[in-house]
Amino acid sequence: MHTDNGQTGTNVPATRLVPVADSKPVEAWMTDMDGVLVHEGSIIPGADAFVNRLRETGTPFLVLTNNSIYTPRDLQFRLRNTGIEVPVESIWTSALATAAFLDNQRPGGSAYVVGEAGLTTALHEIGYVLTESDPDYVVLGETRTYSFEAVTTAIRLVERGARFVATNPDPTGPSNEGSLPATGSVAALITRATGVDPYFVGKPNPLMMRAALNRLEAHSETTVMIGDRMDTDVVAGMEAGMRTVLVLSGIMRAAAVDRYPYRPTRVIGSIAELVDEI
Repeated sequence: MHTDNGQTGTNVPATRLVPVADSKPVEAWMTDMDGVLVHEGSIIPGADAFVNRLRETGTPFLVLTNNSIYTPRDLQFRLRNTGIEVPVESIWTSALATAAFLDNQRPGGSAYVVGEAGLTTALHEIGYVLTESDPDYVVLGETRTYSFEAVTTAIRLVERGARFVATNPDPTGPSNEGSLPATGSVAALITRATGVDPYFVGKPNPLMMRAALNRLEAHSETTVMIGDRMDTDVVAGMEAGMRTVLVLSGIMRAAAVDRYPYRPTRVIGSIAELVDEI
């Protein structure tokens, strides 16, 4: 059996194409956003039908993203502009997961933040004070305008003893012009300067996935994770005990799947192929 996403050389490997309906019935779904629902600001065909079917059937679902730039309300608006209607409470970001982690570890703490509104808003909502004066944490998130001055301040604060946390390990992010350096790359710079490794909260950390399962009130054995990256989406779902579906509508190509020591439950061309399974 082969599936193709319409691009040369992207035939899906014939191994381990296990139907999602196998094992226990699927009761909840999680899906990455970029590369699964949208690509560079445009809808991926079938994504709207998939989300509409979830909503029509009352099936619990979450849209997950490692992008910490935007608040869930911002992302809801951006998705709506592509033709996908997602309730704001069905969006779970690495910024929200990071805020939940910090609230659990050190309630009412303080942080110096390198990031944008998605992250600063999430931290304000848990009662954190944002400061560069002896903060408990340096929190690194996504931004399209990394400031040398801000990164320098982060390095000096980590050197003085601030704990180092980052929203996600992704080294690059997409743009219309090509790849952009992302949180993982800037975190590596800070680590090289300080000798201190960050704690990454977002995918593939199972912490983000467990928090998402709790939000859904779902069990991992009856939940499916859909993503376009092996190194974040698939491994995160697998380690959380979920079935995983890799789509080839984003960053990953079928030929690269066998390079990894783990496999998704299924490999398909795009999320449109799952609409009839809901």
